[in-house]
Amino acid sequence: MTTEDQSAMQARRTNIRTINDIFLGLAGSRQERVMTWLDASGAWQSLSSAQVDQRVRALARALQSRGIQRGDRVAILSENRWEWAVADFAILAIGAVVVPVYPTLTAEQACAQLADSGSRILFTSSLAHARAISAHQHSTAIERIVLFDDFDAQPNELSANWERFSALVADAASLPRDPALDAELARTQPDDLATLVYTSGTTGESKGAMLTHGNIVANVLGSMPRIHTAQTPRCISYLPLPHIFERMFDYLLIVCNCQVAYCSQMDKLPNMMLRFRPTEFIGVPRVYEKIRAGVEQKSSASPIKARIFRWALGVGSRHRDTVLAGQRPSALSWRLADRLVYSKVRAAFGGCVNNFISGGAPLGLETGLWFASVGIAILEGYGLTETSPVISVNYQGASRIGTVGLPLDNVECRLAADGELFVRGASVFKGYWNKPEATRECLDADGWFATGDIAAIDADGFISITDRKKELLKTSGGKLIAPQPIETKLKADALVANAALIGDKQKFLVALLSPNLAALSAWAAGQGIDVSDRSRLVTHPRVLARYEHLVAEVNHSLARFESIKRFHLVPDEWSLETGELTPSLKLKRRVVIARYAQQIAQLYSDESTSLVG
Repeated sequence: MTTEDQSAMQARRTNIRTINDIFLGLAGSRQERVMTWLDASGAWQSLSSAQVDQRVRALARALQSRGIQRGDRVAILSENRWEWAVADFAILAIGAVVVPVYPTLTAEQACAQLADSGSRILFTSSLAHARAISAHQHSTAIERIVLFDDFDAQPNELSANWERFSALVADAASLPRDPALDAELARTQPDDLATLVYTSGTTGESKGAMLTHGNIVANVLGSMPRIHTAQTPRCISYLPLPHIFERMFDYLLIVCNCQVAYCSQMDKLPNMMLRFRPTEFIGVPRVYEKIRAGVEQKSSASPIKARIFRWALGVGSRHRDTVLAGQRPSALSWRLADRLVYSKVRAAFGGCVNNFISGGAPLGLETGLWFASVGIAILEGYGLTETSPVISVNYQGASRIGTVGLPLDNVECRLAADGELFVRGASVFKGYWNKPEATRECLDADGWFATGDIAAIDADGFISITDRKKELLKTSGGKLIAPQPIETKLKADALVANAALIGDKQKFLVALLSPNLAALSAWAAGQGIDVSDRSRLVTHPRVLARYEHLVAEVNHSLARFESIKRFHLVPDEWSLETGELTPSLKLKRRVVIARYAQQIAQLYSDESTSLVG
């Protein structure tokens, strides 16, 4: 990057007040490749900053010609792709409000959000999504559906109110500049509503958080000093864009002249990392846990590999503090282990990552220490939809493993008497859409937002999150137990994909364990156990003994009242698709409890001290 380009980027940052300013900065950045993706043939395609500018302006005019006005809501229901980002900027350009909808929701759930928001136009990715929404469209205010995919269907299969995205931007390059649109872009103010982001609903009804342009820009600018990006940054956008974590981070990287590659499906991510070689990587804990499980599984493929890997982990554990301080250990043993093992782990991410960032849920101390032992310092942060989202983050130069870092400079934090964390700042939302009572419950007149999280703040200001206040378990003996840290300990084992702790109003704790089926099958096959029937596999005595050993090990690190007395190994790997996890891969405890009510009742059917249920 030239000195001239650096000066121009710094000027852009100081003039950013709205998301429209982020777009205008992008449009004038003269980048050859801004948005990148793999087409159906596996070839790279990209858009320059000028091409993005042209398409955003063409789409903004198309929306205006279809009656969309300032303040109207327009929804996007799609996987991550360049059209998502262009539609986002176009909607905001004319002062309308973006309503992102997770494409993994059922049609009924999606239409409930469309109806609640009063969205008038829906952008979606495919005919399948359009057909599913159309079946329930009567319950919404949707007037028109715009499809990102170029569909090929018979006229009688199409609805009159469906349009092709490609047709709306077809003449983008030849359209003259519109002074009226420039004025509309400039008219938007920081206090104007930018988006309604519906919470993923781990504990109840989904609510639309109202985030303004100023909320999101404050979070972008507050987070930016903590992220030391490469000179020519590259990042893959793969976490769902309806999650404000991914969306805000994409805005931040766009300000940094980052090239963003869009990955529409999680199973395509490993290949894309190898080919695109990102310099920045953000993930939720489940992504890091899966990568760890994959590495451990490969390392156990032979006795020699297993011995080398154990030796490398031992070497790495002695140099974790150096790694966590952002430095490269100089010891000969570490450099040898790096060549044999650590470099291969980094290579799985593309080999060029400068920042590994985790958010969305607690990472877990064991996972953080494991990655530090293979030479990777994961910078854990913390935030909520309602705070746009980042509240705190560890960063190079100020990192403390096991915490979620220091608050951003423009965010205030305090603890209530019961340990609940309250925050205040320019990134805190304005309330919930159409829900004034819910807003009053969490946001006071002085702007303090009750996060619902139990936290601790140490003498240096580093924040640690214990658990969700509403998820604390209270045993019949009156003991309060935070389930997340214990669940995280269980998930640190490669054979556990997920865990749910149960015990509210009960005499003792029990656990439901969801196996990592690929890792379990590989382990069981190595033991000579038949893996063809999952239901039989999870009840095999040697399999249960393996999990019993894990639970016993976790219990050794817990207080007696926190220990798990019994467990049940389910034959299912919980997922977003089967409904046990939110789009950000957090556990839906109520869904799990309801789904396995019979098994839970059996775990509490007697006072046996056996671990196995």
